[in-house]
Amino acid sequence: MSLFRCPVCGGPLERGEHTYRCEKGHSYDIAREGYTYLLPPNQKHSAAPGDDKGMAAARREFLSKGYYKPLLDTLCREILARAGDAPAILDTGCGEGYYTAGVYRALLQAGKSPRMAGIDISKFILRYAARREKGVEFAVASSYRLPVADSSVDVLLNCFSPLALEEFRRVLRPGGTFLYVVPAADHLWELKEVLYERPYPNEEKETPYEGFDYEAIVPVDGRISLKNQADIHALFQMTPYYWKTPREGAERLASLDTLDCRIAFRVHIFRKKA
Repeated sequence: MSLFRCPVCGGPLERGEHTYRCEKGHSYDIAREGYTYLLPPNQKHSAAPGDDKGMAAARREFLSKGYYKPLLDTLCREILARAGDAPAILDTGCGEGYYTAGVYRALLQAGKSPRMAGIDISKFILRYAARREKGVEFAVASSYRLPVADSSVDVLLNCFSPLALEEFRRVLRPGGTFLYVVPAADHLWELKEVLYERPYPNEEKETPYEGFDYEAIVPVDGRISLKNQADIHALFQMTPYYWKTPREGAERLASLDTLDCRIAFRVHIFRKKA
């Protein structure tokens, strides 16, 4: 049985070869790449919400080269330490599926039998995710209206995506784990030094959330060395800075052939209260 639920009636969905279908007859086609569309029209705020084709391609190219592998390795380690033999895992805002697929494969290699799903609001980026890992279910959906049953998820992963706490509390089982990944203060500092005259550090804070107990904040720090303009531009294009950088800063970055840069993440780990 699928982890997904019908966005119309909330009933369980059965996955067939070409469609998902619920007991009331609502059906959802599975795209050629392997994802489905579970975002009702009234939840769309634009014709093509989320990352566009260019951003999706940039994320795929950059992440596939392993620049953020230290973060992936940390997520695999922390989830393996908390997952049972057959965990149900949901990645919200999963993007092109780099972390989703990596965690799924780590669980399989550890002898576990995971059921895993990823959702993102961008159909462009989910095409890459669904091609990357056929063992994971992927759907276009909103984090604020997750097509997932109450208390059905053991581990919920959220990397740099909207914090839909009410929905996260609803779908996580009591005692379930929530991993929230955010950039640390000096993440991509050298990139920002090129883009801006006066860069400022990201805000770091420890925020308790209702219904959750704080377990840990796990740091992930390192450096990456970009050896060509294509990788530099891909990194730039997958960040929020791409949309709010002055032209002069973007031109300075475009003139570089190499860039050594800090990466810094914080993995906030919570457990849902019983």
